[in-house]
Amino acid sequence: MSRKRTENDSESGPATSHVPVDRFGFLKQEHGNSPERFSKTRTTSSTDHDREERKVRKWRKMIGVGGSDWKHYVRRKPNVVKRRIRKGIPDCLRGLVWQLISGSRDLLLMNPGVYEQLVIYETSASELDIIRDISRTFPSHVFFQKRHGPGQRSLYNILKAYSVYDRDVGYVQGMGFIAGLLLLYMSEEDAFWLLVALLKGAVHAPMEGLYHAGLPLVQQYLFQLESLVKELIPKLGEHFTQEMINPSMYASQWFITVFSYSFPFPLALRIWDVFLSEGVKIVFKVGLALLKYCQDELVKLPFEKLIHALKNFPDDAMNPDTLLPLAYSIKVSKRLEELKLDYEKTNAKPVQP
Repeated sequence: MSRKRTENDSESGPATSHVPVDRFGFLKQEHGNSPERFSKTRTTSSTDHDREERKVRKWRKMIGVGGSDWKHYVRRKPNVVKRRIRKGIPDCLRGLVWQLISGSRDLLLMNPGVYEQLVIYETSASELDIIRDISRTFPSHVFFQKRHGPGQRSLYNILKAYSVYDRDVGYVQGMGFIAGLLLLYMSEEDAFWLLVALLKGAVHAPMEGLYHAGLPLVQQYLFQLESLVKELIPKLGEHFTQEMINPSMYASQWFITVFSYSFPFPLALRIWDVFLSEGVKIVFKVGLALLKYCQDELVKLPFEKLIHALKNFPDDAMNPDTLLPLAYSIKVSKRLEELKLDYEKTNAKPVQP
């Protein structure tokens, strides 16, 4: 099920064959923006191993063979499922579970042969743009490093196919990180249908507005986030106002790539577990939790240092076991709905006479 590349993978190519990689397939870097740079490096004890084995067994029982028991279990014990997803889906089962909770497995089964048709027989106006951007997607992951290698080819196929499938959206650069993340856990065709499920709204609100001309959904989300910061973290909200900081300066990528662009990979995966299950509100919760956790330092900083800090959060803030419980404690659902209505009223287009 998983397409992840590890240090034992022979497809990584000669350029990376002698370079150490982390457990997710990213090149290990002593410095710089390594996606796993904040995760703890420690020896896994037998107790940890046993605990993980028990967790995997629970999940396998919950899913059933190939996902056959999933829907029945979710109907019977929704709170158990929610709690287990928030604790983190076992990595060996992520690809399958993501397809089950996103609704993409159903889309795949209802559309046999469609992906192959889009890849092989259709042309897209975005092909050159996609080719230009491919090497910028997870450049430190061995699966995507080799020029024209299997990772880059698969990523190109998915993005090209989607740009044909939905010509109104076409292709926008941020989509590459979402497709790339999915490709590390499933086949090309599975990743394509999960991208469709997200953008078209198979389970939650459609994401396609993030990528339409003018990024209308991004604008709405930034409006909602700015209001929530002022309401829930007033001291920081006031400092942002004084320094003329608005969410478009630091949070656009949070929404466009759902934290897959620059966040530590272990944290991004945990967020994606919940995002696919509960929807976009987890992006707001995590963003607010980060700002809340770091506010004592942030309120001391002038504009330029503040911009830098908002794009380079400290290691301790990026620890999933610290950040996510704080995020889960922040209640935003009702207020997000109210702010959405406020935004729509404020930005309603006048009717043409």
